[in-house]
Amino acid sequence: MLVQLADITFGYAGEDLFTGLTWQINPGEHIGLVGPNGAGKSTLLRLIAGKIDPEAGQVARRRGVTVGYLHQSQEFAGDGTIFHALLAPFADAVALRDEMDALATRLAEAHDERDLERYGHVEEQFRMKDGYALEARVRELAMDVGFEEGDLGRSVGTLSGGERNRLELAKVLLAAPDLLLLDEPTNHLDMAACERLEGFLATYPGSFVLVSHDRTFLDAVCKEIVEVDDGQLERYVGGWRAYVDGRERRRDQARAAYERQKEEIARTEDFIRRNIAGQKTNQAKSRRKMLDKLERLGWQVDMWEQAGRIGLRFEVGDRPGGKEMLVAEELDAGYERALVGALDLVVYRGDRVGIVGPNGAGKSTLLRTLLGMERPLAGHVRRGQDMRVGYFDQKLGGLDDDRSLVDEIRAVRGDLSPDAVRQYLAKFRFFGDDVFRVVRGLSGGERNRLALAKMMLRPANLLALDEPTNHLDIPAREVLEKALRAYEGTLLVVSHDRFFLDEVATRILVLDGTGGATLELGNYSDWRHRRERRAAEPAPVAKAAPATTAQKKDWEDAKARAATRTKLERRLATLEEQIAKIEGQLAEVRGRLAGEHGGNWQKLHGLVEEERKLADKLRSLMGEWEKVGETLAKEDYGD
Repeated sequence: MLVQLADITFGYAGEDLFTGLTWQINPGEHIGLVGPNGAGKSTLLRLIAGKIDPEAGQVARRRGVTVGYLHQSQEFAGDGTIFHALLAPFADAVALRDEMDALATRLAEAHDERDLERYGHVEEQFRMKDGYALEARVRELAMDVGFEEGDLGRSVGTLSGGERNRLELAKVLLAAPDLLLLDEPTNHLDMAACERLEGFLATYPGSFVLVSHDRTFLDAVCKEIVEVDDGQLERYVGGWRAYVDGRERRRDQARAAYERQKEEIARTEDFIRRNIAGQKTNQAKSRRKMLDKLERLGWQVDMWEQAGRIGLRFEVGDRPGGKEMLVAEELDAGYERALVGALDLVVYRGDRVGIVGPNGAGKSTLLRTLLGMERPLAGHVRRGQDMRVGYFDQKLGGLDDDRSLVDEIRAVRGDLSPDAVRQYLAKFRFFGDDVFRVVRGLSGGERNRLALAKMMLRPANLLALDEPTNHLDIPAREVLEKALRAYEGTLLVVSHDRFFLDEVATRILVLDGTGGATLELGNYSDWRHRRERRAAEPAPVAKAAPATTAQKKDWEDAKARAATRTKLERRLATLEEQIAKIEGQLAEVRGRLAGEHGGNWQKLHGLVEEERKLADKLRSLMGEWEKVGETLAKEDYGD
């Protein structure tokens, strides 16, 4: 046990977030904490980190356990360079290194036995602290979170907010604590940095609990997902996709149990009404007593489903646009210098293009230049004559901070009545007096939803979206993805959300950060797999050569992988047979349950218990089947 939360109660402004919450975090656990905005994920991390105290209950930490905590908005203060800031947590090792340097200088000038003995002692301590690898580790992690070699000498006073967050992330990771608590660690990271962080965390020897809206990231690094919903925690084994499947199965089972109990209660109440005054009055009274003691199952829409209730729908209108929506020829996009150079691009009607690249590569600038919002440095852009654009600005510059939500909507559609505006805003989770709030007081997610609501008021045959998932929780992202998949127009989208791009894009425009751009077919994962496959391809060999020791080892490894794959395939087949058998048994028991109309509560209880055991066994088999399938897919891909 690293940390244990026992019977925790905590809330804000008189409203409880958690009541009686209990949770234990163990060594080696890699946990993703998920739930809609407002569920209490960040608060839970702060409780674990000891930054706030519970109103009731206890947070116990194992003696000597080290905890590293990264929160979303770092209040960073300091001087010196980035390199010195990253070395700061290792002051002991740095002091030993400085003493070694001073001793070496003295020994070079004059041999002194005491200095020599002291040097040996200090060098031993330095080596035990892994001091010789320290600077290399610092440089490597700095690169992993998106800094360049030339950045290390920059003063920390020149850093932007995003750069400060990346610096704090590197410092937390360098400390290698027993338990990492990471709140949105991928914020301000480009895709390449996200993938490097994934590689680091996937093999992290300690434990971590992280909050993230990046579903690809959660899938890559987490061994289990813990859902926060209505003040309680629910644990699911596996990454994001396994969580989604498991949660859906659990919800279906709960709904089915609720419906069965409701039907049984209705039948029992009907029996009581018909027989309470007749010959079977004793049976009716007995059943009424049983019904009074029955623990009734509840069913209501949970926070996750409520958070996903957003009425997004994008209309093309009566003008779908011409065949060629955008044509760029020898386009240079940028300001004082070209960020993207000599770009030739044709966007056809119905295309769905995702624009990706490292931070500073010019993604937003290119999008605005294609739309005519910025002047090109060279070349030109031809736009379709019937093109009508719906533009989402990641900076949300289209919102007036001094207006109310009602005024923002009526600025686009002045013909709508106040009641119609209120009904419209309710589709975006703005209820009651929320509609009279001033834009300035909205959270990032609320501002985002308001901007999308304004976009929807006018039909557009080309949607140009610049980081539309910023500040949105996962339920809102899923709704946006669904709406964009149903959209019949043309789509240009800048995004760092890889899961989102996989859902909505069919072509990817890759900016390399040095002015180049390549248009790739397929979604983000298609391009990533091709890139990795190309990187793994061996260099061409001029002629055959005798097998080397390394080649023989490769052949042996290939044989071992083939044997492993065969074993996995056999296990998969066995699991599928077992799953089919259990599903048949489960269907039979549920049929017997549905046909059980009598008052034999003991028999009914036995059937319910049998169904529960079969469902648990099926869930376990399905979990193993998914894991074996995933492992087999990795083996196949590796081949």
